Amino acid sequence: MLQTLDLLVIIAYLGATAWLGLRLSGKQKGLQDYFLGGRNLPWWAVCLSVVATETSALTVVGIPVMSFLGDISYLQVALGYIIGRVIVAFFMLPRYYDGEMVTAYTYLGKRFGQSTQTTAGVTFLVTRLLADGVRVLAAAIPLKLILDGMGIQANYFTIIVVLAVVTILYTFIGGIRAVVWVDVAQMFLYVLGGVLTIIVVSVTTGGGWFADAADAGKLTMFVFSGNPISDASSFVPSLIGGAVFAMASHGADQLVVQRLLTCRSKVEAQKALIWSGVIVFFQFAVFLLVGLALWGYYQGMSPDQLGLTRDDEVFPKFIVEGLPQGVSGLLLAGILAAAMSTLSSSLSALSSSTVTDVYGRFKKTPVTDAQGLRVGRWATIGWGLAFIVPAAFFRSDEGNIVILALGIAGITYGGLLGAFVFGILNKRADALDANVAFVAAVAVNAFFFVMEKFVTGEVWVAWQWYPLLGVIVTFVVGGLLSLRHRTPAAEPAEPALTR
Repeated sequence: MLQTLDLLVIIAYLGATAWLGLRLSGKQKGLQDYFLGGRNLPWWAVCLSVVATETSALTVVGIPVMSFLGDISYLQVALGYIIGRVIVAFFMLPRYYDGEMVTAYTYLGKRFGQSTQTTAGVTFLVTRLLADGVRVLAAAIPLKLILDGMGIQANYFTIIVVLAVVTILYTFIGGIRAVVWVDVAQMFLYVLGGVLTIIVVSVTTGGGWFADAADAGKLTMFVFSGNPISDASSFVPSLIGGAVFAMASHGADQLVVQRLLTCRSKVEAQKALIWSGVIVFFQFAVFLLVGLALWGYYQGMSPDQLGLTRDDEVFPKFIVEGLPQGVSGLLLAGILAAAMSTLSSSLSALSSSTVTDVYGRFKKTPVTDAQGLRVGRWATIGWGLAFIVPAAFFRSDEGNIVILALGIAGITYGGLLGAFVFGILNKRADALDANVAFVAAVAVNAFFFVMEKFVTGEVWVAWQWYPLLGVIVTFVVGGLLSLRHRTPAAEPAEPALTR
């Protein structure tokens, strides 16, 4: 049972997070400072921020369940992530450093024109709000279980509001610089929590859990059986699909691209991106080991046998019941860190895209630094409050909201990635070709998602294939439309965003 010491650790963490973000943020003088940190952040900090950004509370409590119930084959996806990052680093990232770009979608505006940039920007805003809104709600599930263990009765809505308010505070004042540095601290915290769990279980059980897991076949990493189209655990979709998924999430999603644009140079951004893939691989390995350790600790019992209503309550149950005082609070702080890292990253990315891809495009005169900074900060507050809205529409027991969050993101990833690659490789295409192809790609993925999740209940296409499917549709539709042009399309002039 969690004690007063644990509660003090959690309160101290929340206070320290807000203080650290404000202390390290520096004075924000304009858009470059607020959204890109003055393009002067060290590559290693950006690297760790990228890792923390893509690690939500779902990762901390969800990945251990994979090995607890199965094996460590999820590392196949991590290998695909590394390959995808390398491709992005040398194929897409140089385009972002070609000129002063604030968002990932500025390239689309330069290549196709304002309509394509605005379409991509608005799509990002809507899908990021829905996907991360659901993700933050999902983070409240283990947090509520732990708070119940402390005797603190708080509903999901209250937990989300507290997370949102603290995160809005340091993101509003500190901008991307605060987000990056707090991400670095938060990543060390939740990884430390995973390592401490392995140590505590090993000391408690004598360390025999690893050998037992090996004997039970739970150290299997490569799975070559299963349907390569629909089986998400098999090697082909994990490696190839994972690589394309990483290309979309790290090459066409403002959430990650914004961090890469804060580096001092293209070379440092490439270094940050590639190394982030290596770190993610080892981070996944740590939390998969946590799952194996918990499997040994609970002697192979199932979540049902442990009296749990959800599989993802296994790790929180151990935090409440199996860790010493203080360490339990530290682990909860780690889960809070992962949740807040995801939320703060989304807030910064959403506000930057709002200013650059929407406000700046509809405003008839160039946006000044003062105007952009003011709008960006108000957008931060607005989006932060908007994240709370999904709590009013989803309940924690309405099915698998983790899959819902991943599915929403996957619907648009293929179209976004396809538009980028299509613009680079197809010189004939114009804005209309790109826009129609993008909409077609999103529609196809949305069809599969809705049919699988809400109609048939059967998996037709593994989630890793969604981005590749979207890319293929974009190239086929856009390519056919581009045949009506006899000569390469002229790139539109890029209007100045700031002065």
